[in-house]
Amino acid sequence: MGIRGAAVWLVVLVSAVPAVGARPPNVIVILADDAGPGDFSFTGNTNLATPVIDGLARDGARLERFFVQPVCAPTRAELLTGRWHCRGGVRGVSLGQERLDPGVRTIAEVFRDAGYATACFGKWHLGTQGPHHPRARGFETFVGFTEGHWGDAFDPLLEADGEFTEHPGYLADVIAGRTVAYLDRCRETAPDRPFFCHVAFNTPHSPFDVPDADWERFRDRPLALRGSDGDDEGLPTTRAALAMVENMDRNIGRVLAALERHAIADDTIVVFFSDNGANSARWCGGLRGRKGTVDEGGVRSVCCLRYPRRIAAGTRIGALAGAIDLLPTLAGLAGIALAPPQPLDGIDLAPLLIGEEDGDLAARLAGRALYAVWGGKVSVRTAGHRLDGQGRLYDMEVDPGQSRDIAAADPDTAARLGELVAAFRRDVVALQPRPLPERFFVGHPAWPRTELPARDGIGHGGVVRSARAPNSSHFTRWTTSADSITWTVDVVTPGRYEAHLWYTCPPADAGATVRLTARPDGADLEARSVTATVTPGWDPPANRGDDRVERDGESFEKAFRPLALGTIDLVAGPQTLRLDAPAVPGATVADVRRLVLRPVP
Repeated sequence: MGIRGAAVWLVVLVSAVPAVGARPPNVIVILADDAGPGDFSFTGNTNLATPVIDGLARDGARLERFFVQPVCAPTRAELLTGRWHCRGGVRGVSLGQERLDPGVRTIAEVFRDAGYATACFGKWHLGTQGPHHPRARGFETFVGFTEGHWGDAFDPLLEADGEFTEHPGYLADVIAGRTVAYLDRCRETAPDRPFFCHVAFNTPHSPFDVPDADWERFRDRPLALRGSDGDDEGLPTTRAALAMVENMDRNIGRVLAALERHAIADDTIVVFFSDNGANSARWCGGLRGRKGTVDEGGVRSVCCLRYPRRIAAGTRIGALAGAIDLLPTLAGLAGIALAPPQPLDGIDLAPLLIGEEDGDLAARLAGRALYAVWGGKVSVRTAGHRLDGQGRLYDMEVDPGQSRDIAAADPDTAARLGELVAAFRRDVVALQPRPLPERFFVGHPAWPRTELPARDGIGHGGVVRSARAPNSSHFTRWTTSADSITWTVDVVTPGRYEAHLWYTCPPADAGATVRLTARPDGADLEARSVTATVTPGWDPPANRGDDRVERDGESFEKAFRPLALGTIDLVAGPQTLRLDAPAVPGATVADVRRLVLRPVP
């Protein structure tokens, strides 16, 4: 049977139903960003201490062979949908390729529709505009950022349910603090309503920023365990990343302490894992590969799942598992029926976690295969082997570091896994939609306020992004009337929209006339435009003093402010939004972070 037919149809009440009359469990899914499988003391790393995460592994279940994707957005799509990310249209990490298809049901929608309060704090990375925004995907509350990373870890400007506000402090501390405040509010205002809370930390993703106290513990720390690069390992990067992991561990402790304070720890499922392998060549237990590779070190993650009411401490699950299993498994533990029918690639692991015998489940897990996709490469992992992106075969039981290719010695296994890869490419990867150009929705009913960040636009003439990495970048070098910035959009709801441009501009250069033009694709439709003057001058410094390691391809952030452009009438359908400057009295027009459109009632 091909991969297309291998999806599991879950249409009945899953097995691990709570006892009759029992209160449904709360759920907290905690996700690290770029933490490798060796970045924790419970996996053997003596370079740092992670007592809180170690405690989750000790006091609940540890999924010992848990797999994700090589980069951020694909893994997040699989967590949210229980399906291979390719099926949901996610094929990249920026420029619109990270957006999850609107028609795919998410884990937040599953729990919201079952009566849960739902919230997401931190990194989203599956689309910015409606219908891709977290508030349009089942989360009733969102505080964080929708791009792939955030350039300012201190006093960040975050979105809080549609409004950009400054949040004093270190970003990971802020994420934990907002989570704790949310848990407090849930217990105060609706103590009988269970909650589903997704806590998506930005650490240890670059830029490598960490508070002074955390950095001082690591600045000159000897590192007993080294990565595969040996003496060439970038030790400052390793130290900064591990300091960030320790900070995250402490912040997870704050969240768990809130559960204890409200006496709901026993009735709360807590999951912790990471979205891909380590983002530098640091120690990871001898596994080959890191973030961005389809090898074991790039796609293997720790996964701890604690639920004191149902899961025995010290439970170890050796079967292959992955991010695609979390939706059906958490629904199973909560007793939620996955209906209407939804095709899933993931498997409900709840019977394994609570110790129920299930011969059919054991047989399915013994014969399953998990796939990793990135950069045109596909790797497949079975219980005993991995076929890598170059077609090399490894016995993972005796050679977890993938040091000896056994394809020639075991041609039958190599051929069988090669056929699985070919089927996956044909039935899943090849089905990814590839629209040209990418179009970004404006005024979608699910989330009418529309943010168009620099990441989603195109600079023309001399205009360029501030960094090689589009996420968390801004447009700069806009200096002449021949320059422009465009966004290709699809207006879902026609009408009048207030337009605001988030900008900076040196005071000496203030006064340029900027024009926003909406030009529909149809030749017979009239273009609409509004103009405004860039004033006052506003040129705050960039956050250049907080990095522990020099940035590589990432932009520094600064405090942009909104400029009211006026109200523009938009017709329905595909069109291009264009910013240009008919008059430029100074040396520059402005730097641009985002364009925001709000429908006028």
